[in-house]
Amino acid sequence: MRAQFVLSEIGVGLRRNLTMTFAVIVSVALSLALFGGSLLMSDQVSTMKGYWYDKVNVSIFLCNKHDADSDVNCAKGAVTEDQKNQILADLKKMPVVEKVSYESQDEAYKHYKEQFGNSPLASSLTPDQMQESYRIKLKDPQKYQVIASAFNGRAGVQSVQDQKGILDNLFTLLNLMNRGALGVMAMMLIVALLLIINTVRVSAFSRRRETGIMRLVGASGFYIQAPFIAEAAVAGLIGGGLACVALVVGRYFTIDHGMDLAHHLTLINFVGWDAVLTKLPLILATSVLMPSLAAFFALRKYLKV
Repeated sequence: MRAQFVLSEIGVGLRRNLTMTFAVIVSVALSLALFGGSLLMSDQVSTMKGYWYDKVNVSIFLCNKHDADSDVNCAKGAVTEDQKNQILADLKKMPVVEKVSYESQDEAYKHYKEQFGNSPLASSLTPDQMQESYRIKLKDPQKYQVIASAFNGRAGVQSVQDQKGILDNLFTLLNLMNRGALGVMAMMLIVALLLIINTVRVSAFSRRRETGIMRLVGASGFYIQAPFIAEAAVAGLIGGGLACVALVVGRYFTIDHGMDLAHHLTLINFVGWDAVLTKLPLILATSVLMPSLAAFFALRKYLKV
């Protein structure tokens, strides 16, 4: 097979179907950009889980004198010193507990003012209305139920709260958004495949005379199909290249510069450039293989070779 002939046929085919080739490039670029973005989102969620689940605490809130009338768990009154000491001693004996810290009513009031000082409720609160609490760092964040079952309902304990539950709601939302992006990507991918198949059919039909002559002189099926497959591969590769550029530019302007999320959202551990760069070869490989296979199967049906 002469490479010069194949390359010349690729150029001819791309020029003849310029509008459809452009549509293929754009649809492939959008679908693969969404594909890469979904992979990065999945990595981001995993990174955030590893980062935040390692930092979450289980909080045991203790009854104060104001809870006796409003909370059934505190019907016996405010927590006593003996009860607090017993709770602390039991916590330190538990093998799942890594560290225990105590937050007084004054400290809780100070933290509340720092976080919600602008709310109307903040001005009416006093330190004695706040709850004392023990903040427990677990060796394994999944072992929350061990603490909950041991201290829920105990005298002097108002409630046991797992911060992991709050994070689970956030990660559920992020996963739903990621699945939505995958759904849009799947639709764009179907559109791209249909465009590729249609473009190959139109190109094969417009060159049916040349392919007929090639069959008569004994050209092999693959020799006849190669230019059409290569056209689809080139268009896909251009789209894949644009998708890679979109991911790199998106990461640069949203996290490092422009929006500068890495600076403004310091509590989030964003995925690094290594995660982005490892996705680019996969996107480029997909951008070549997907159109090539689509063209190959389209030609088997629509090009009689």
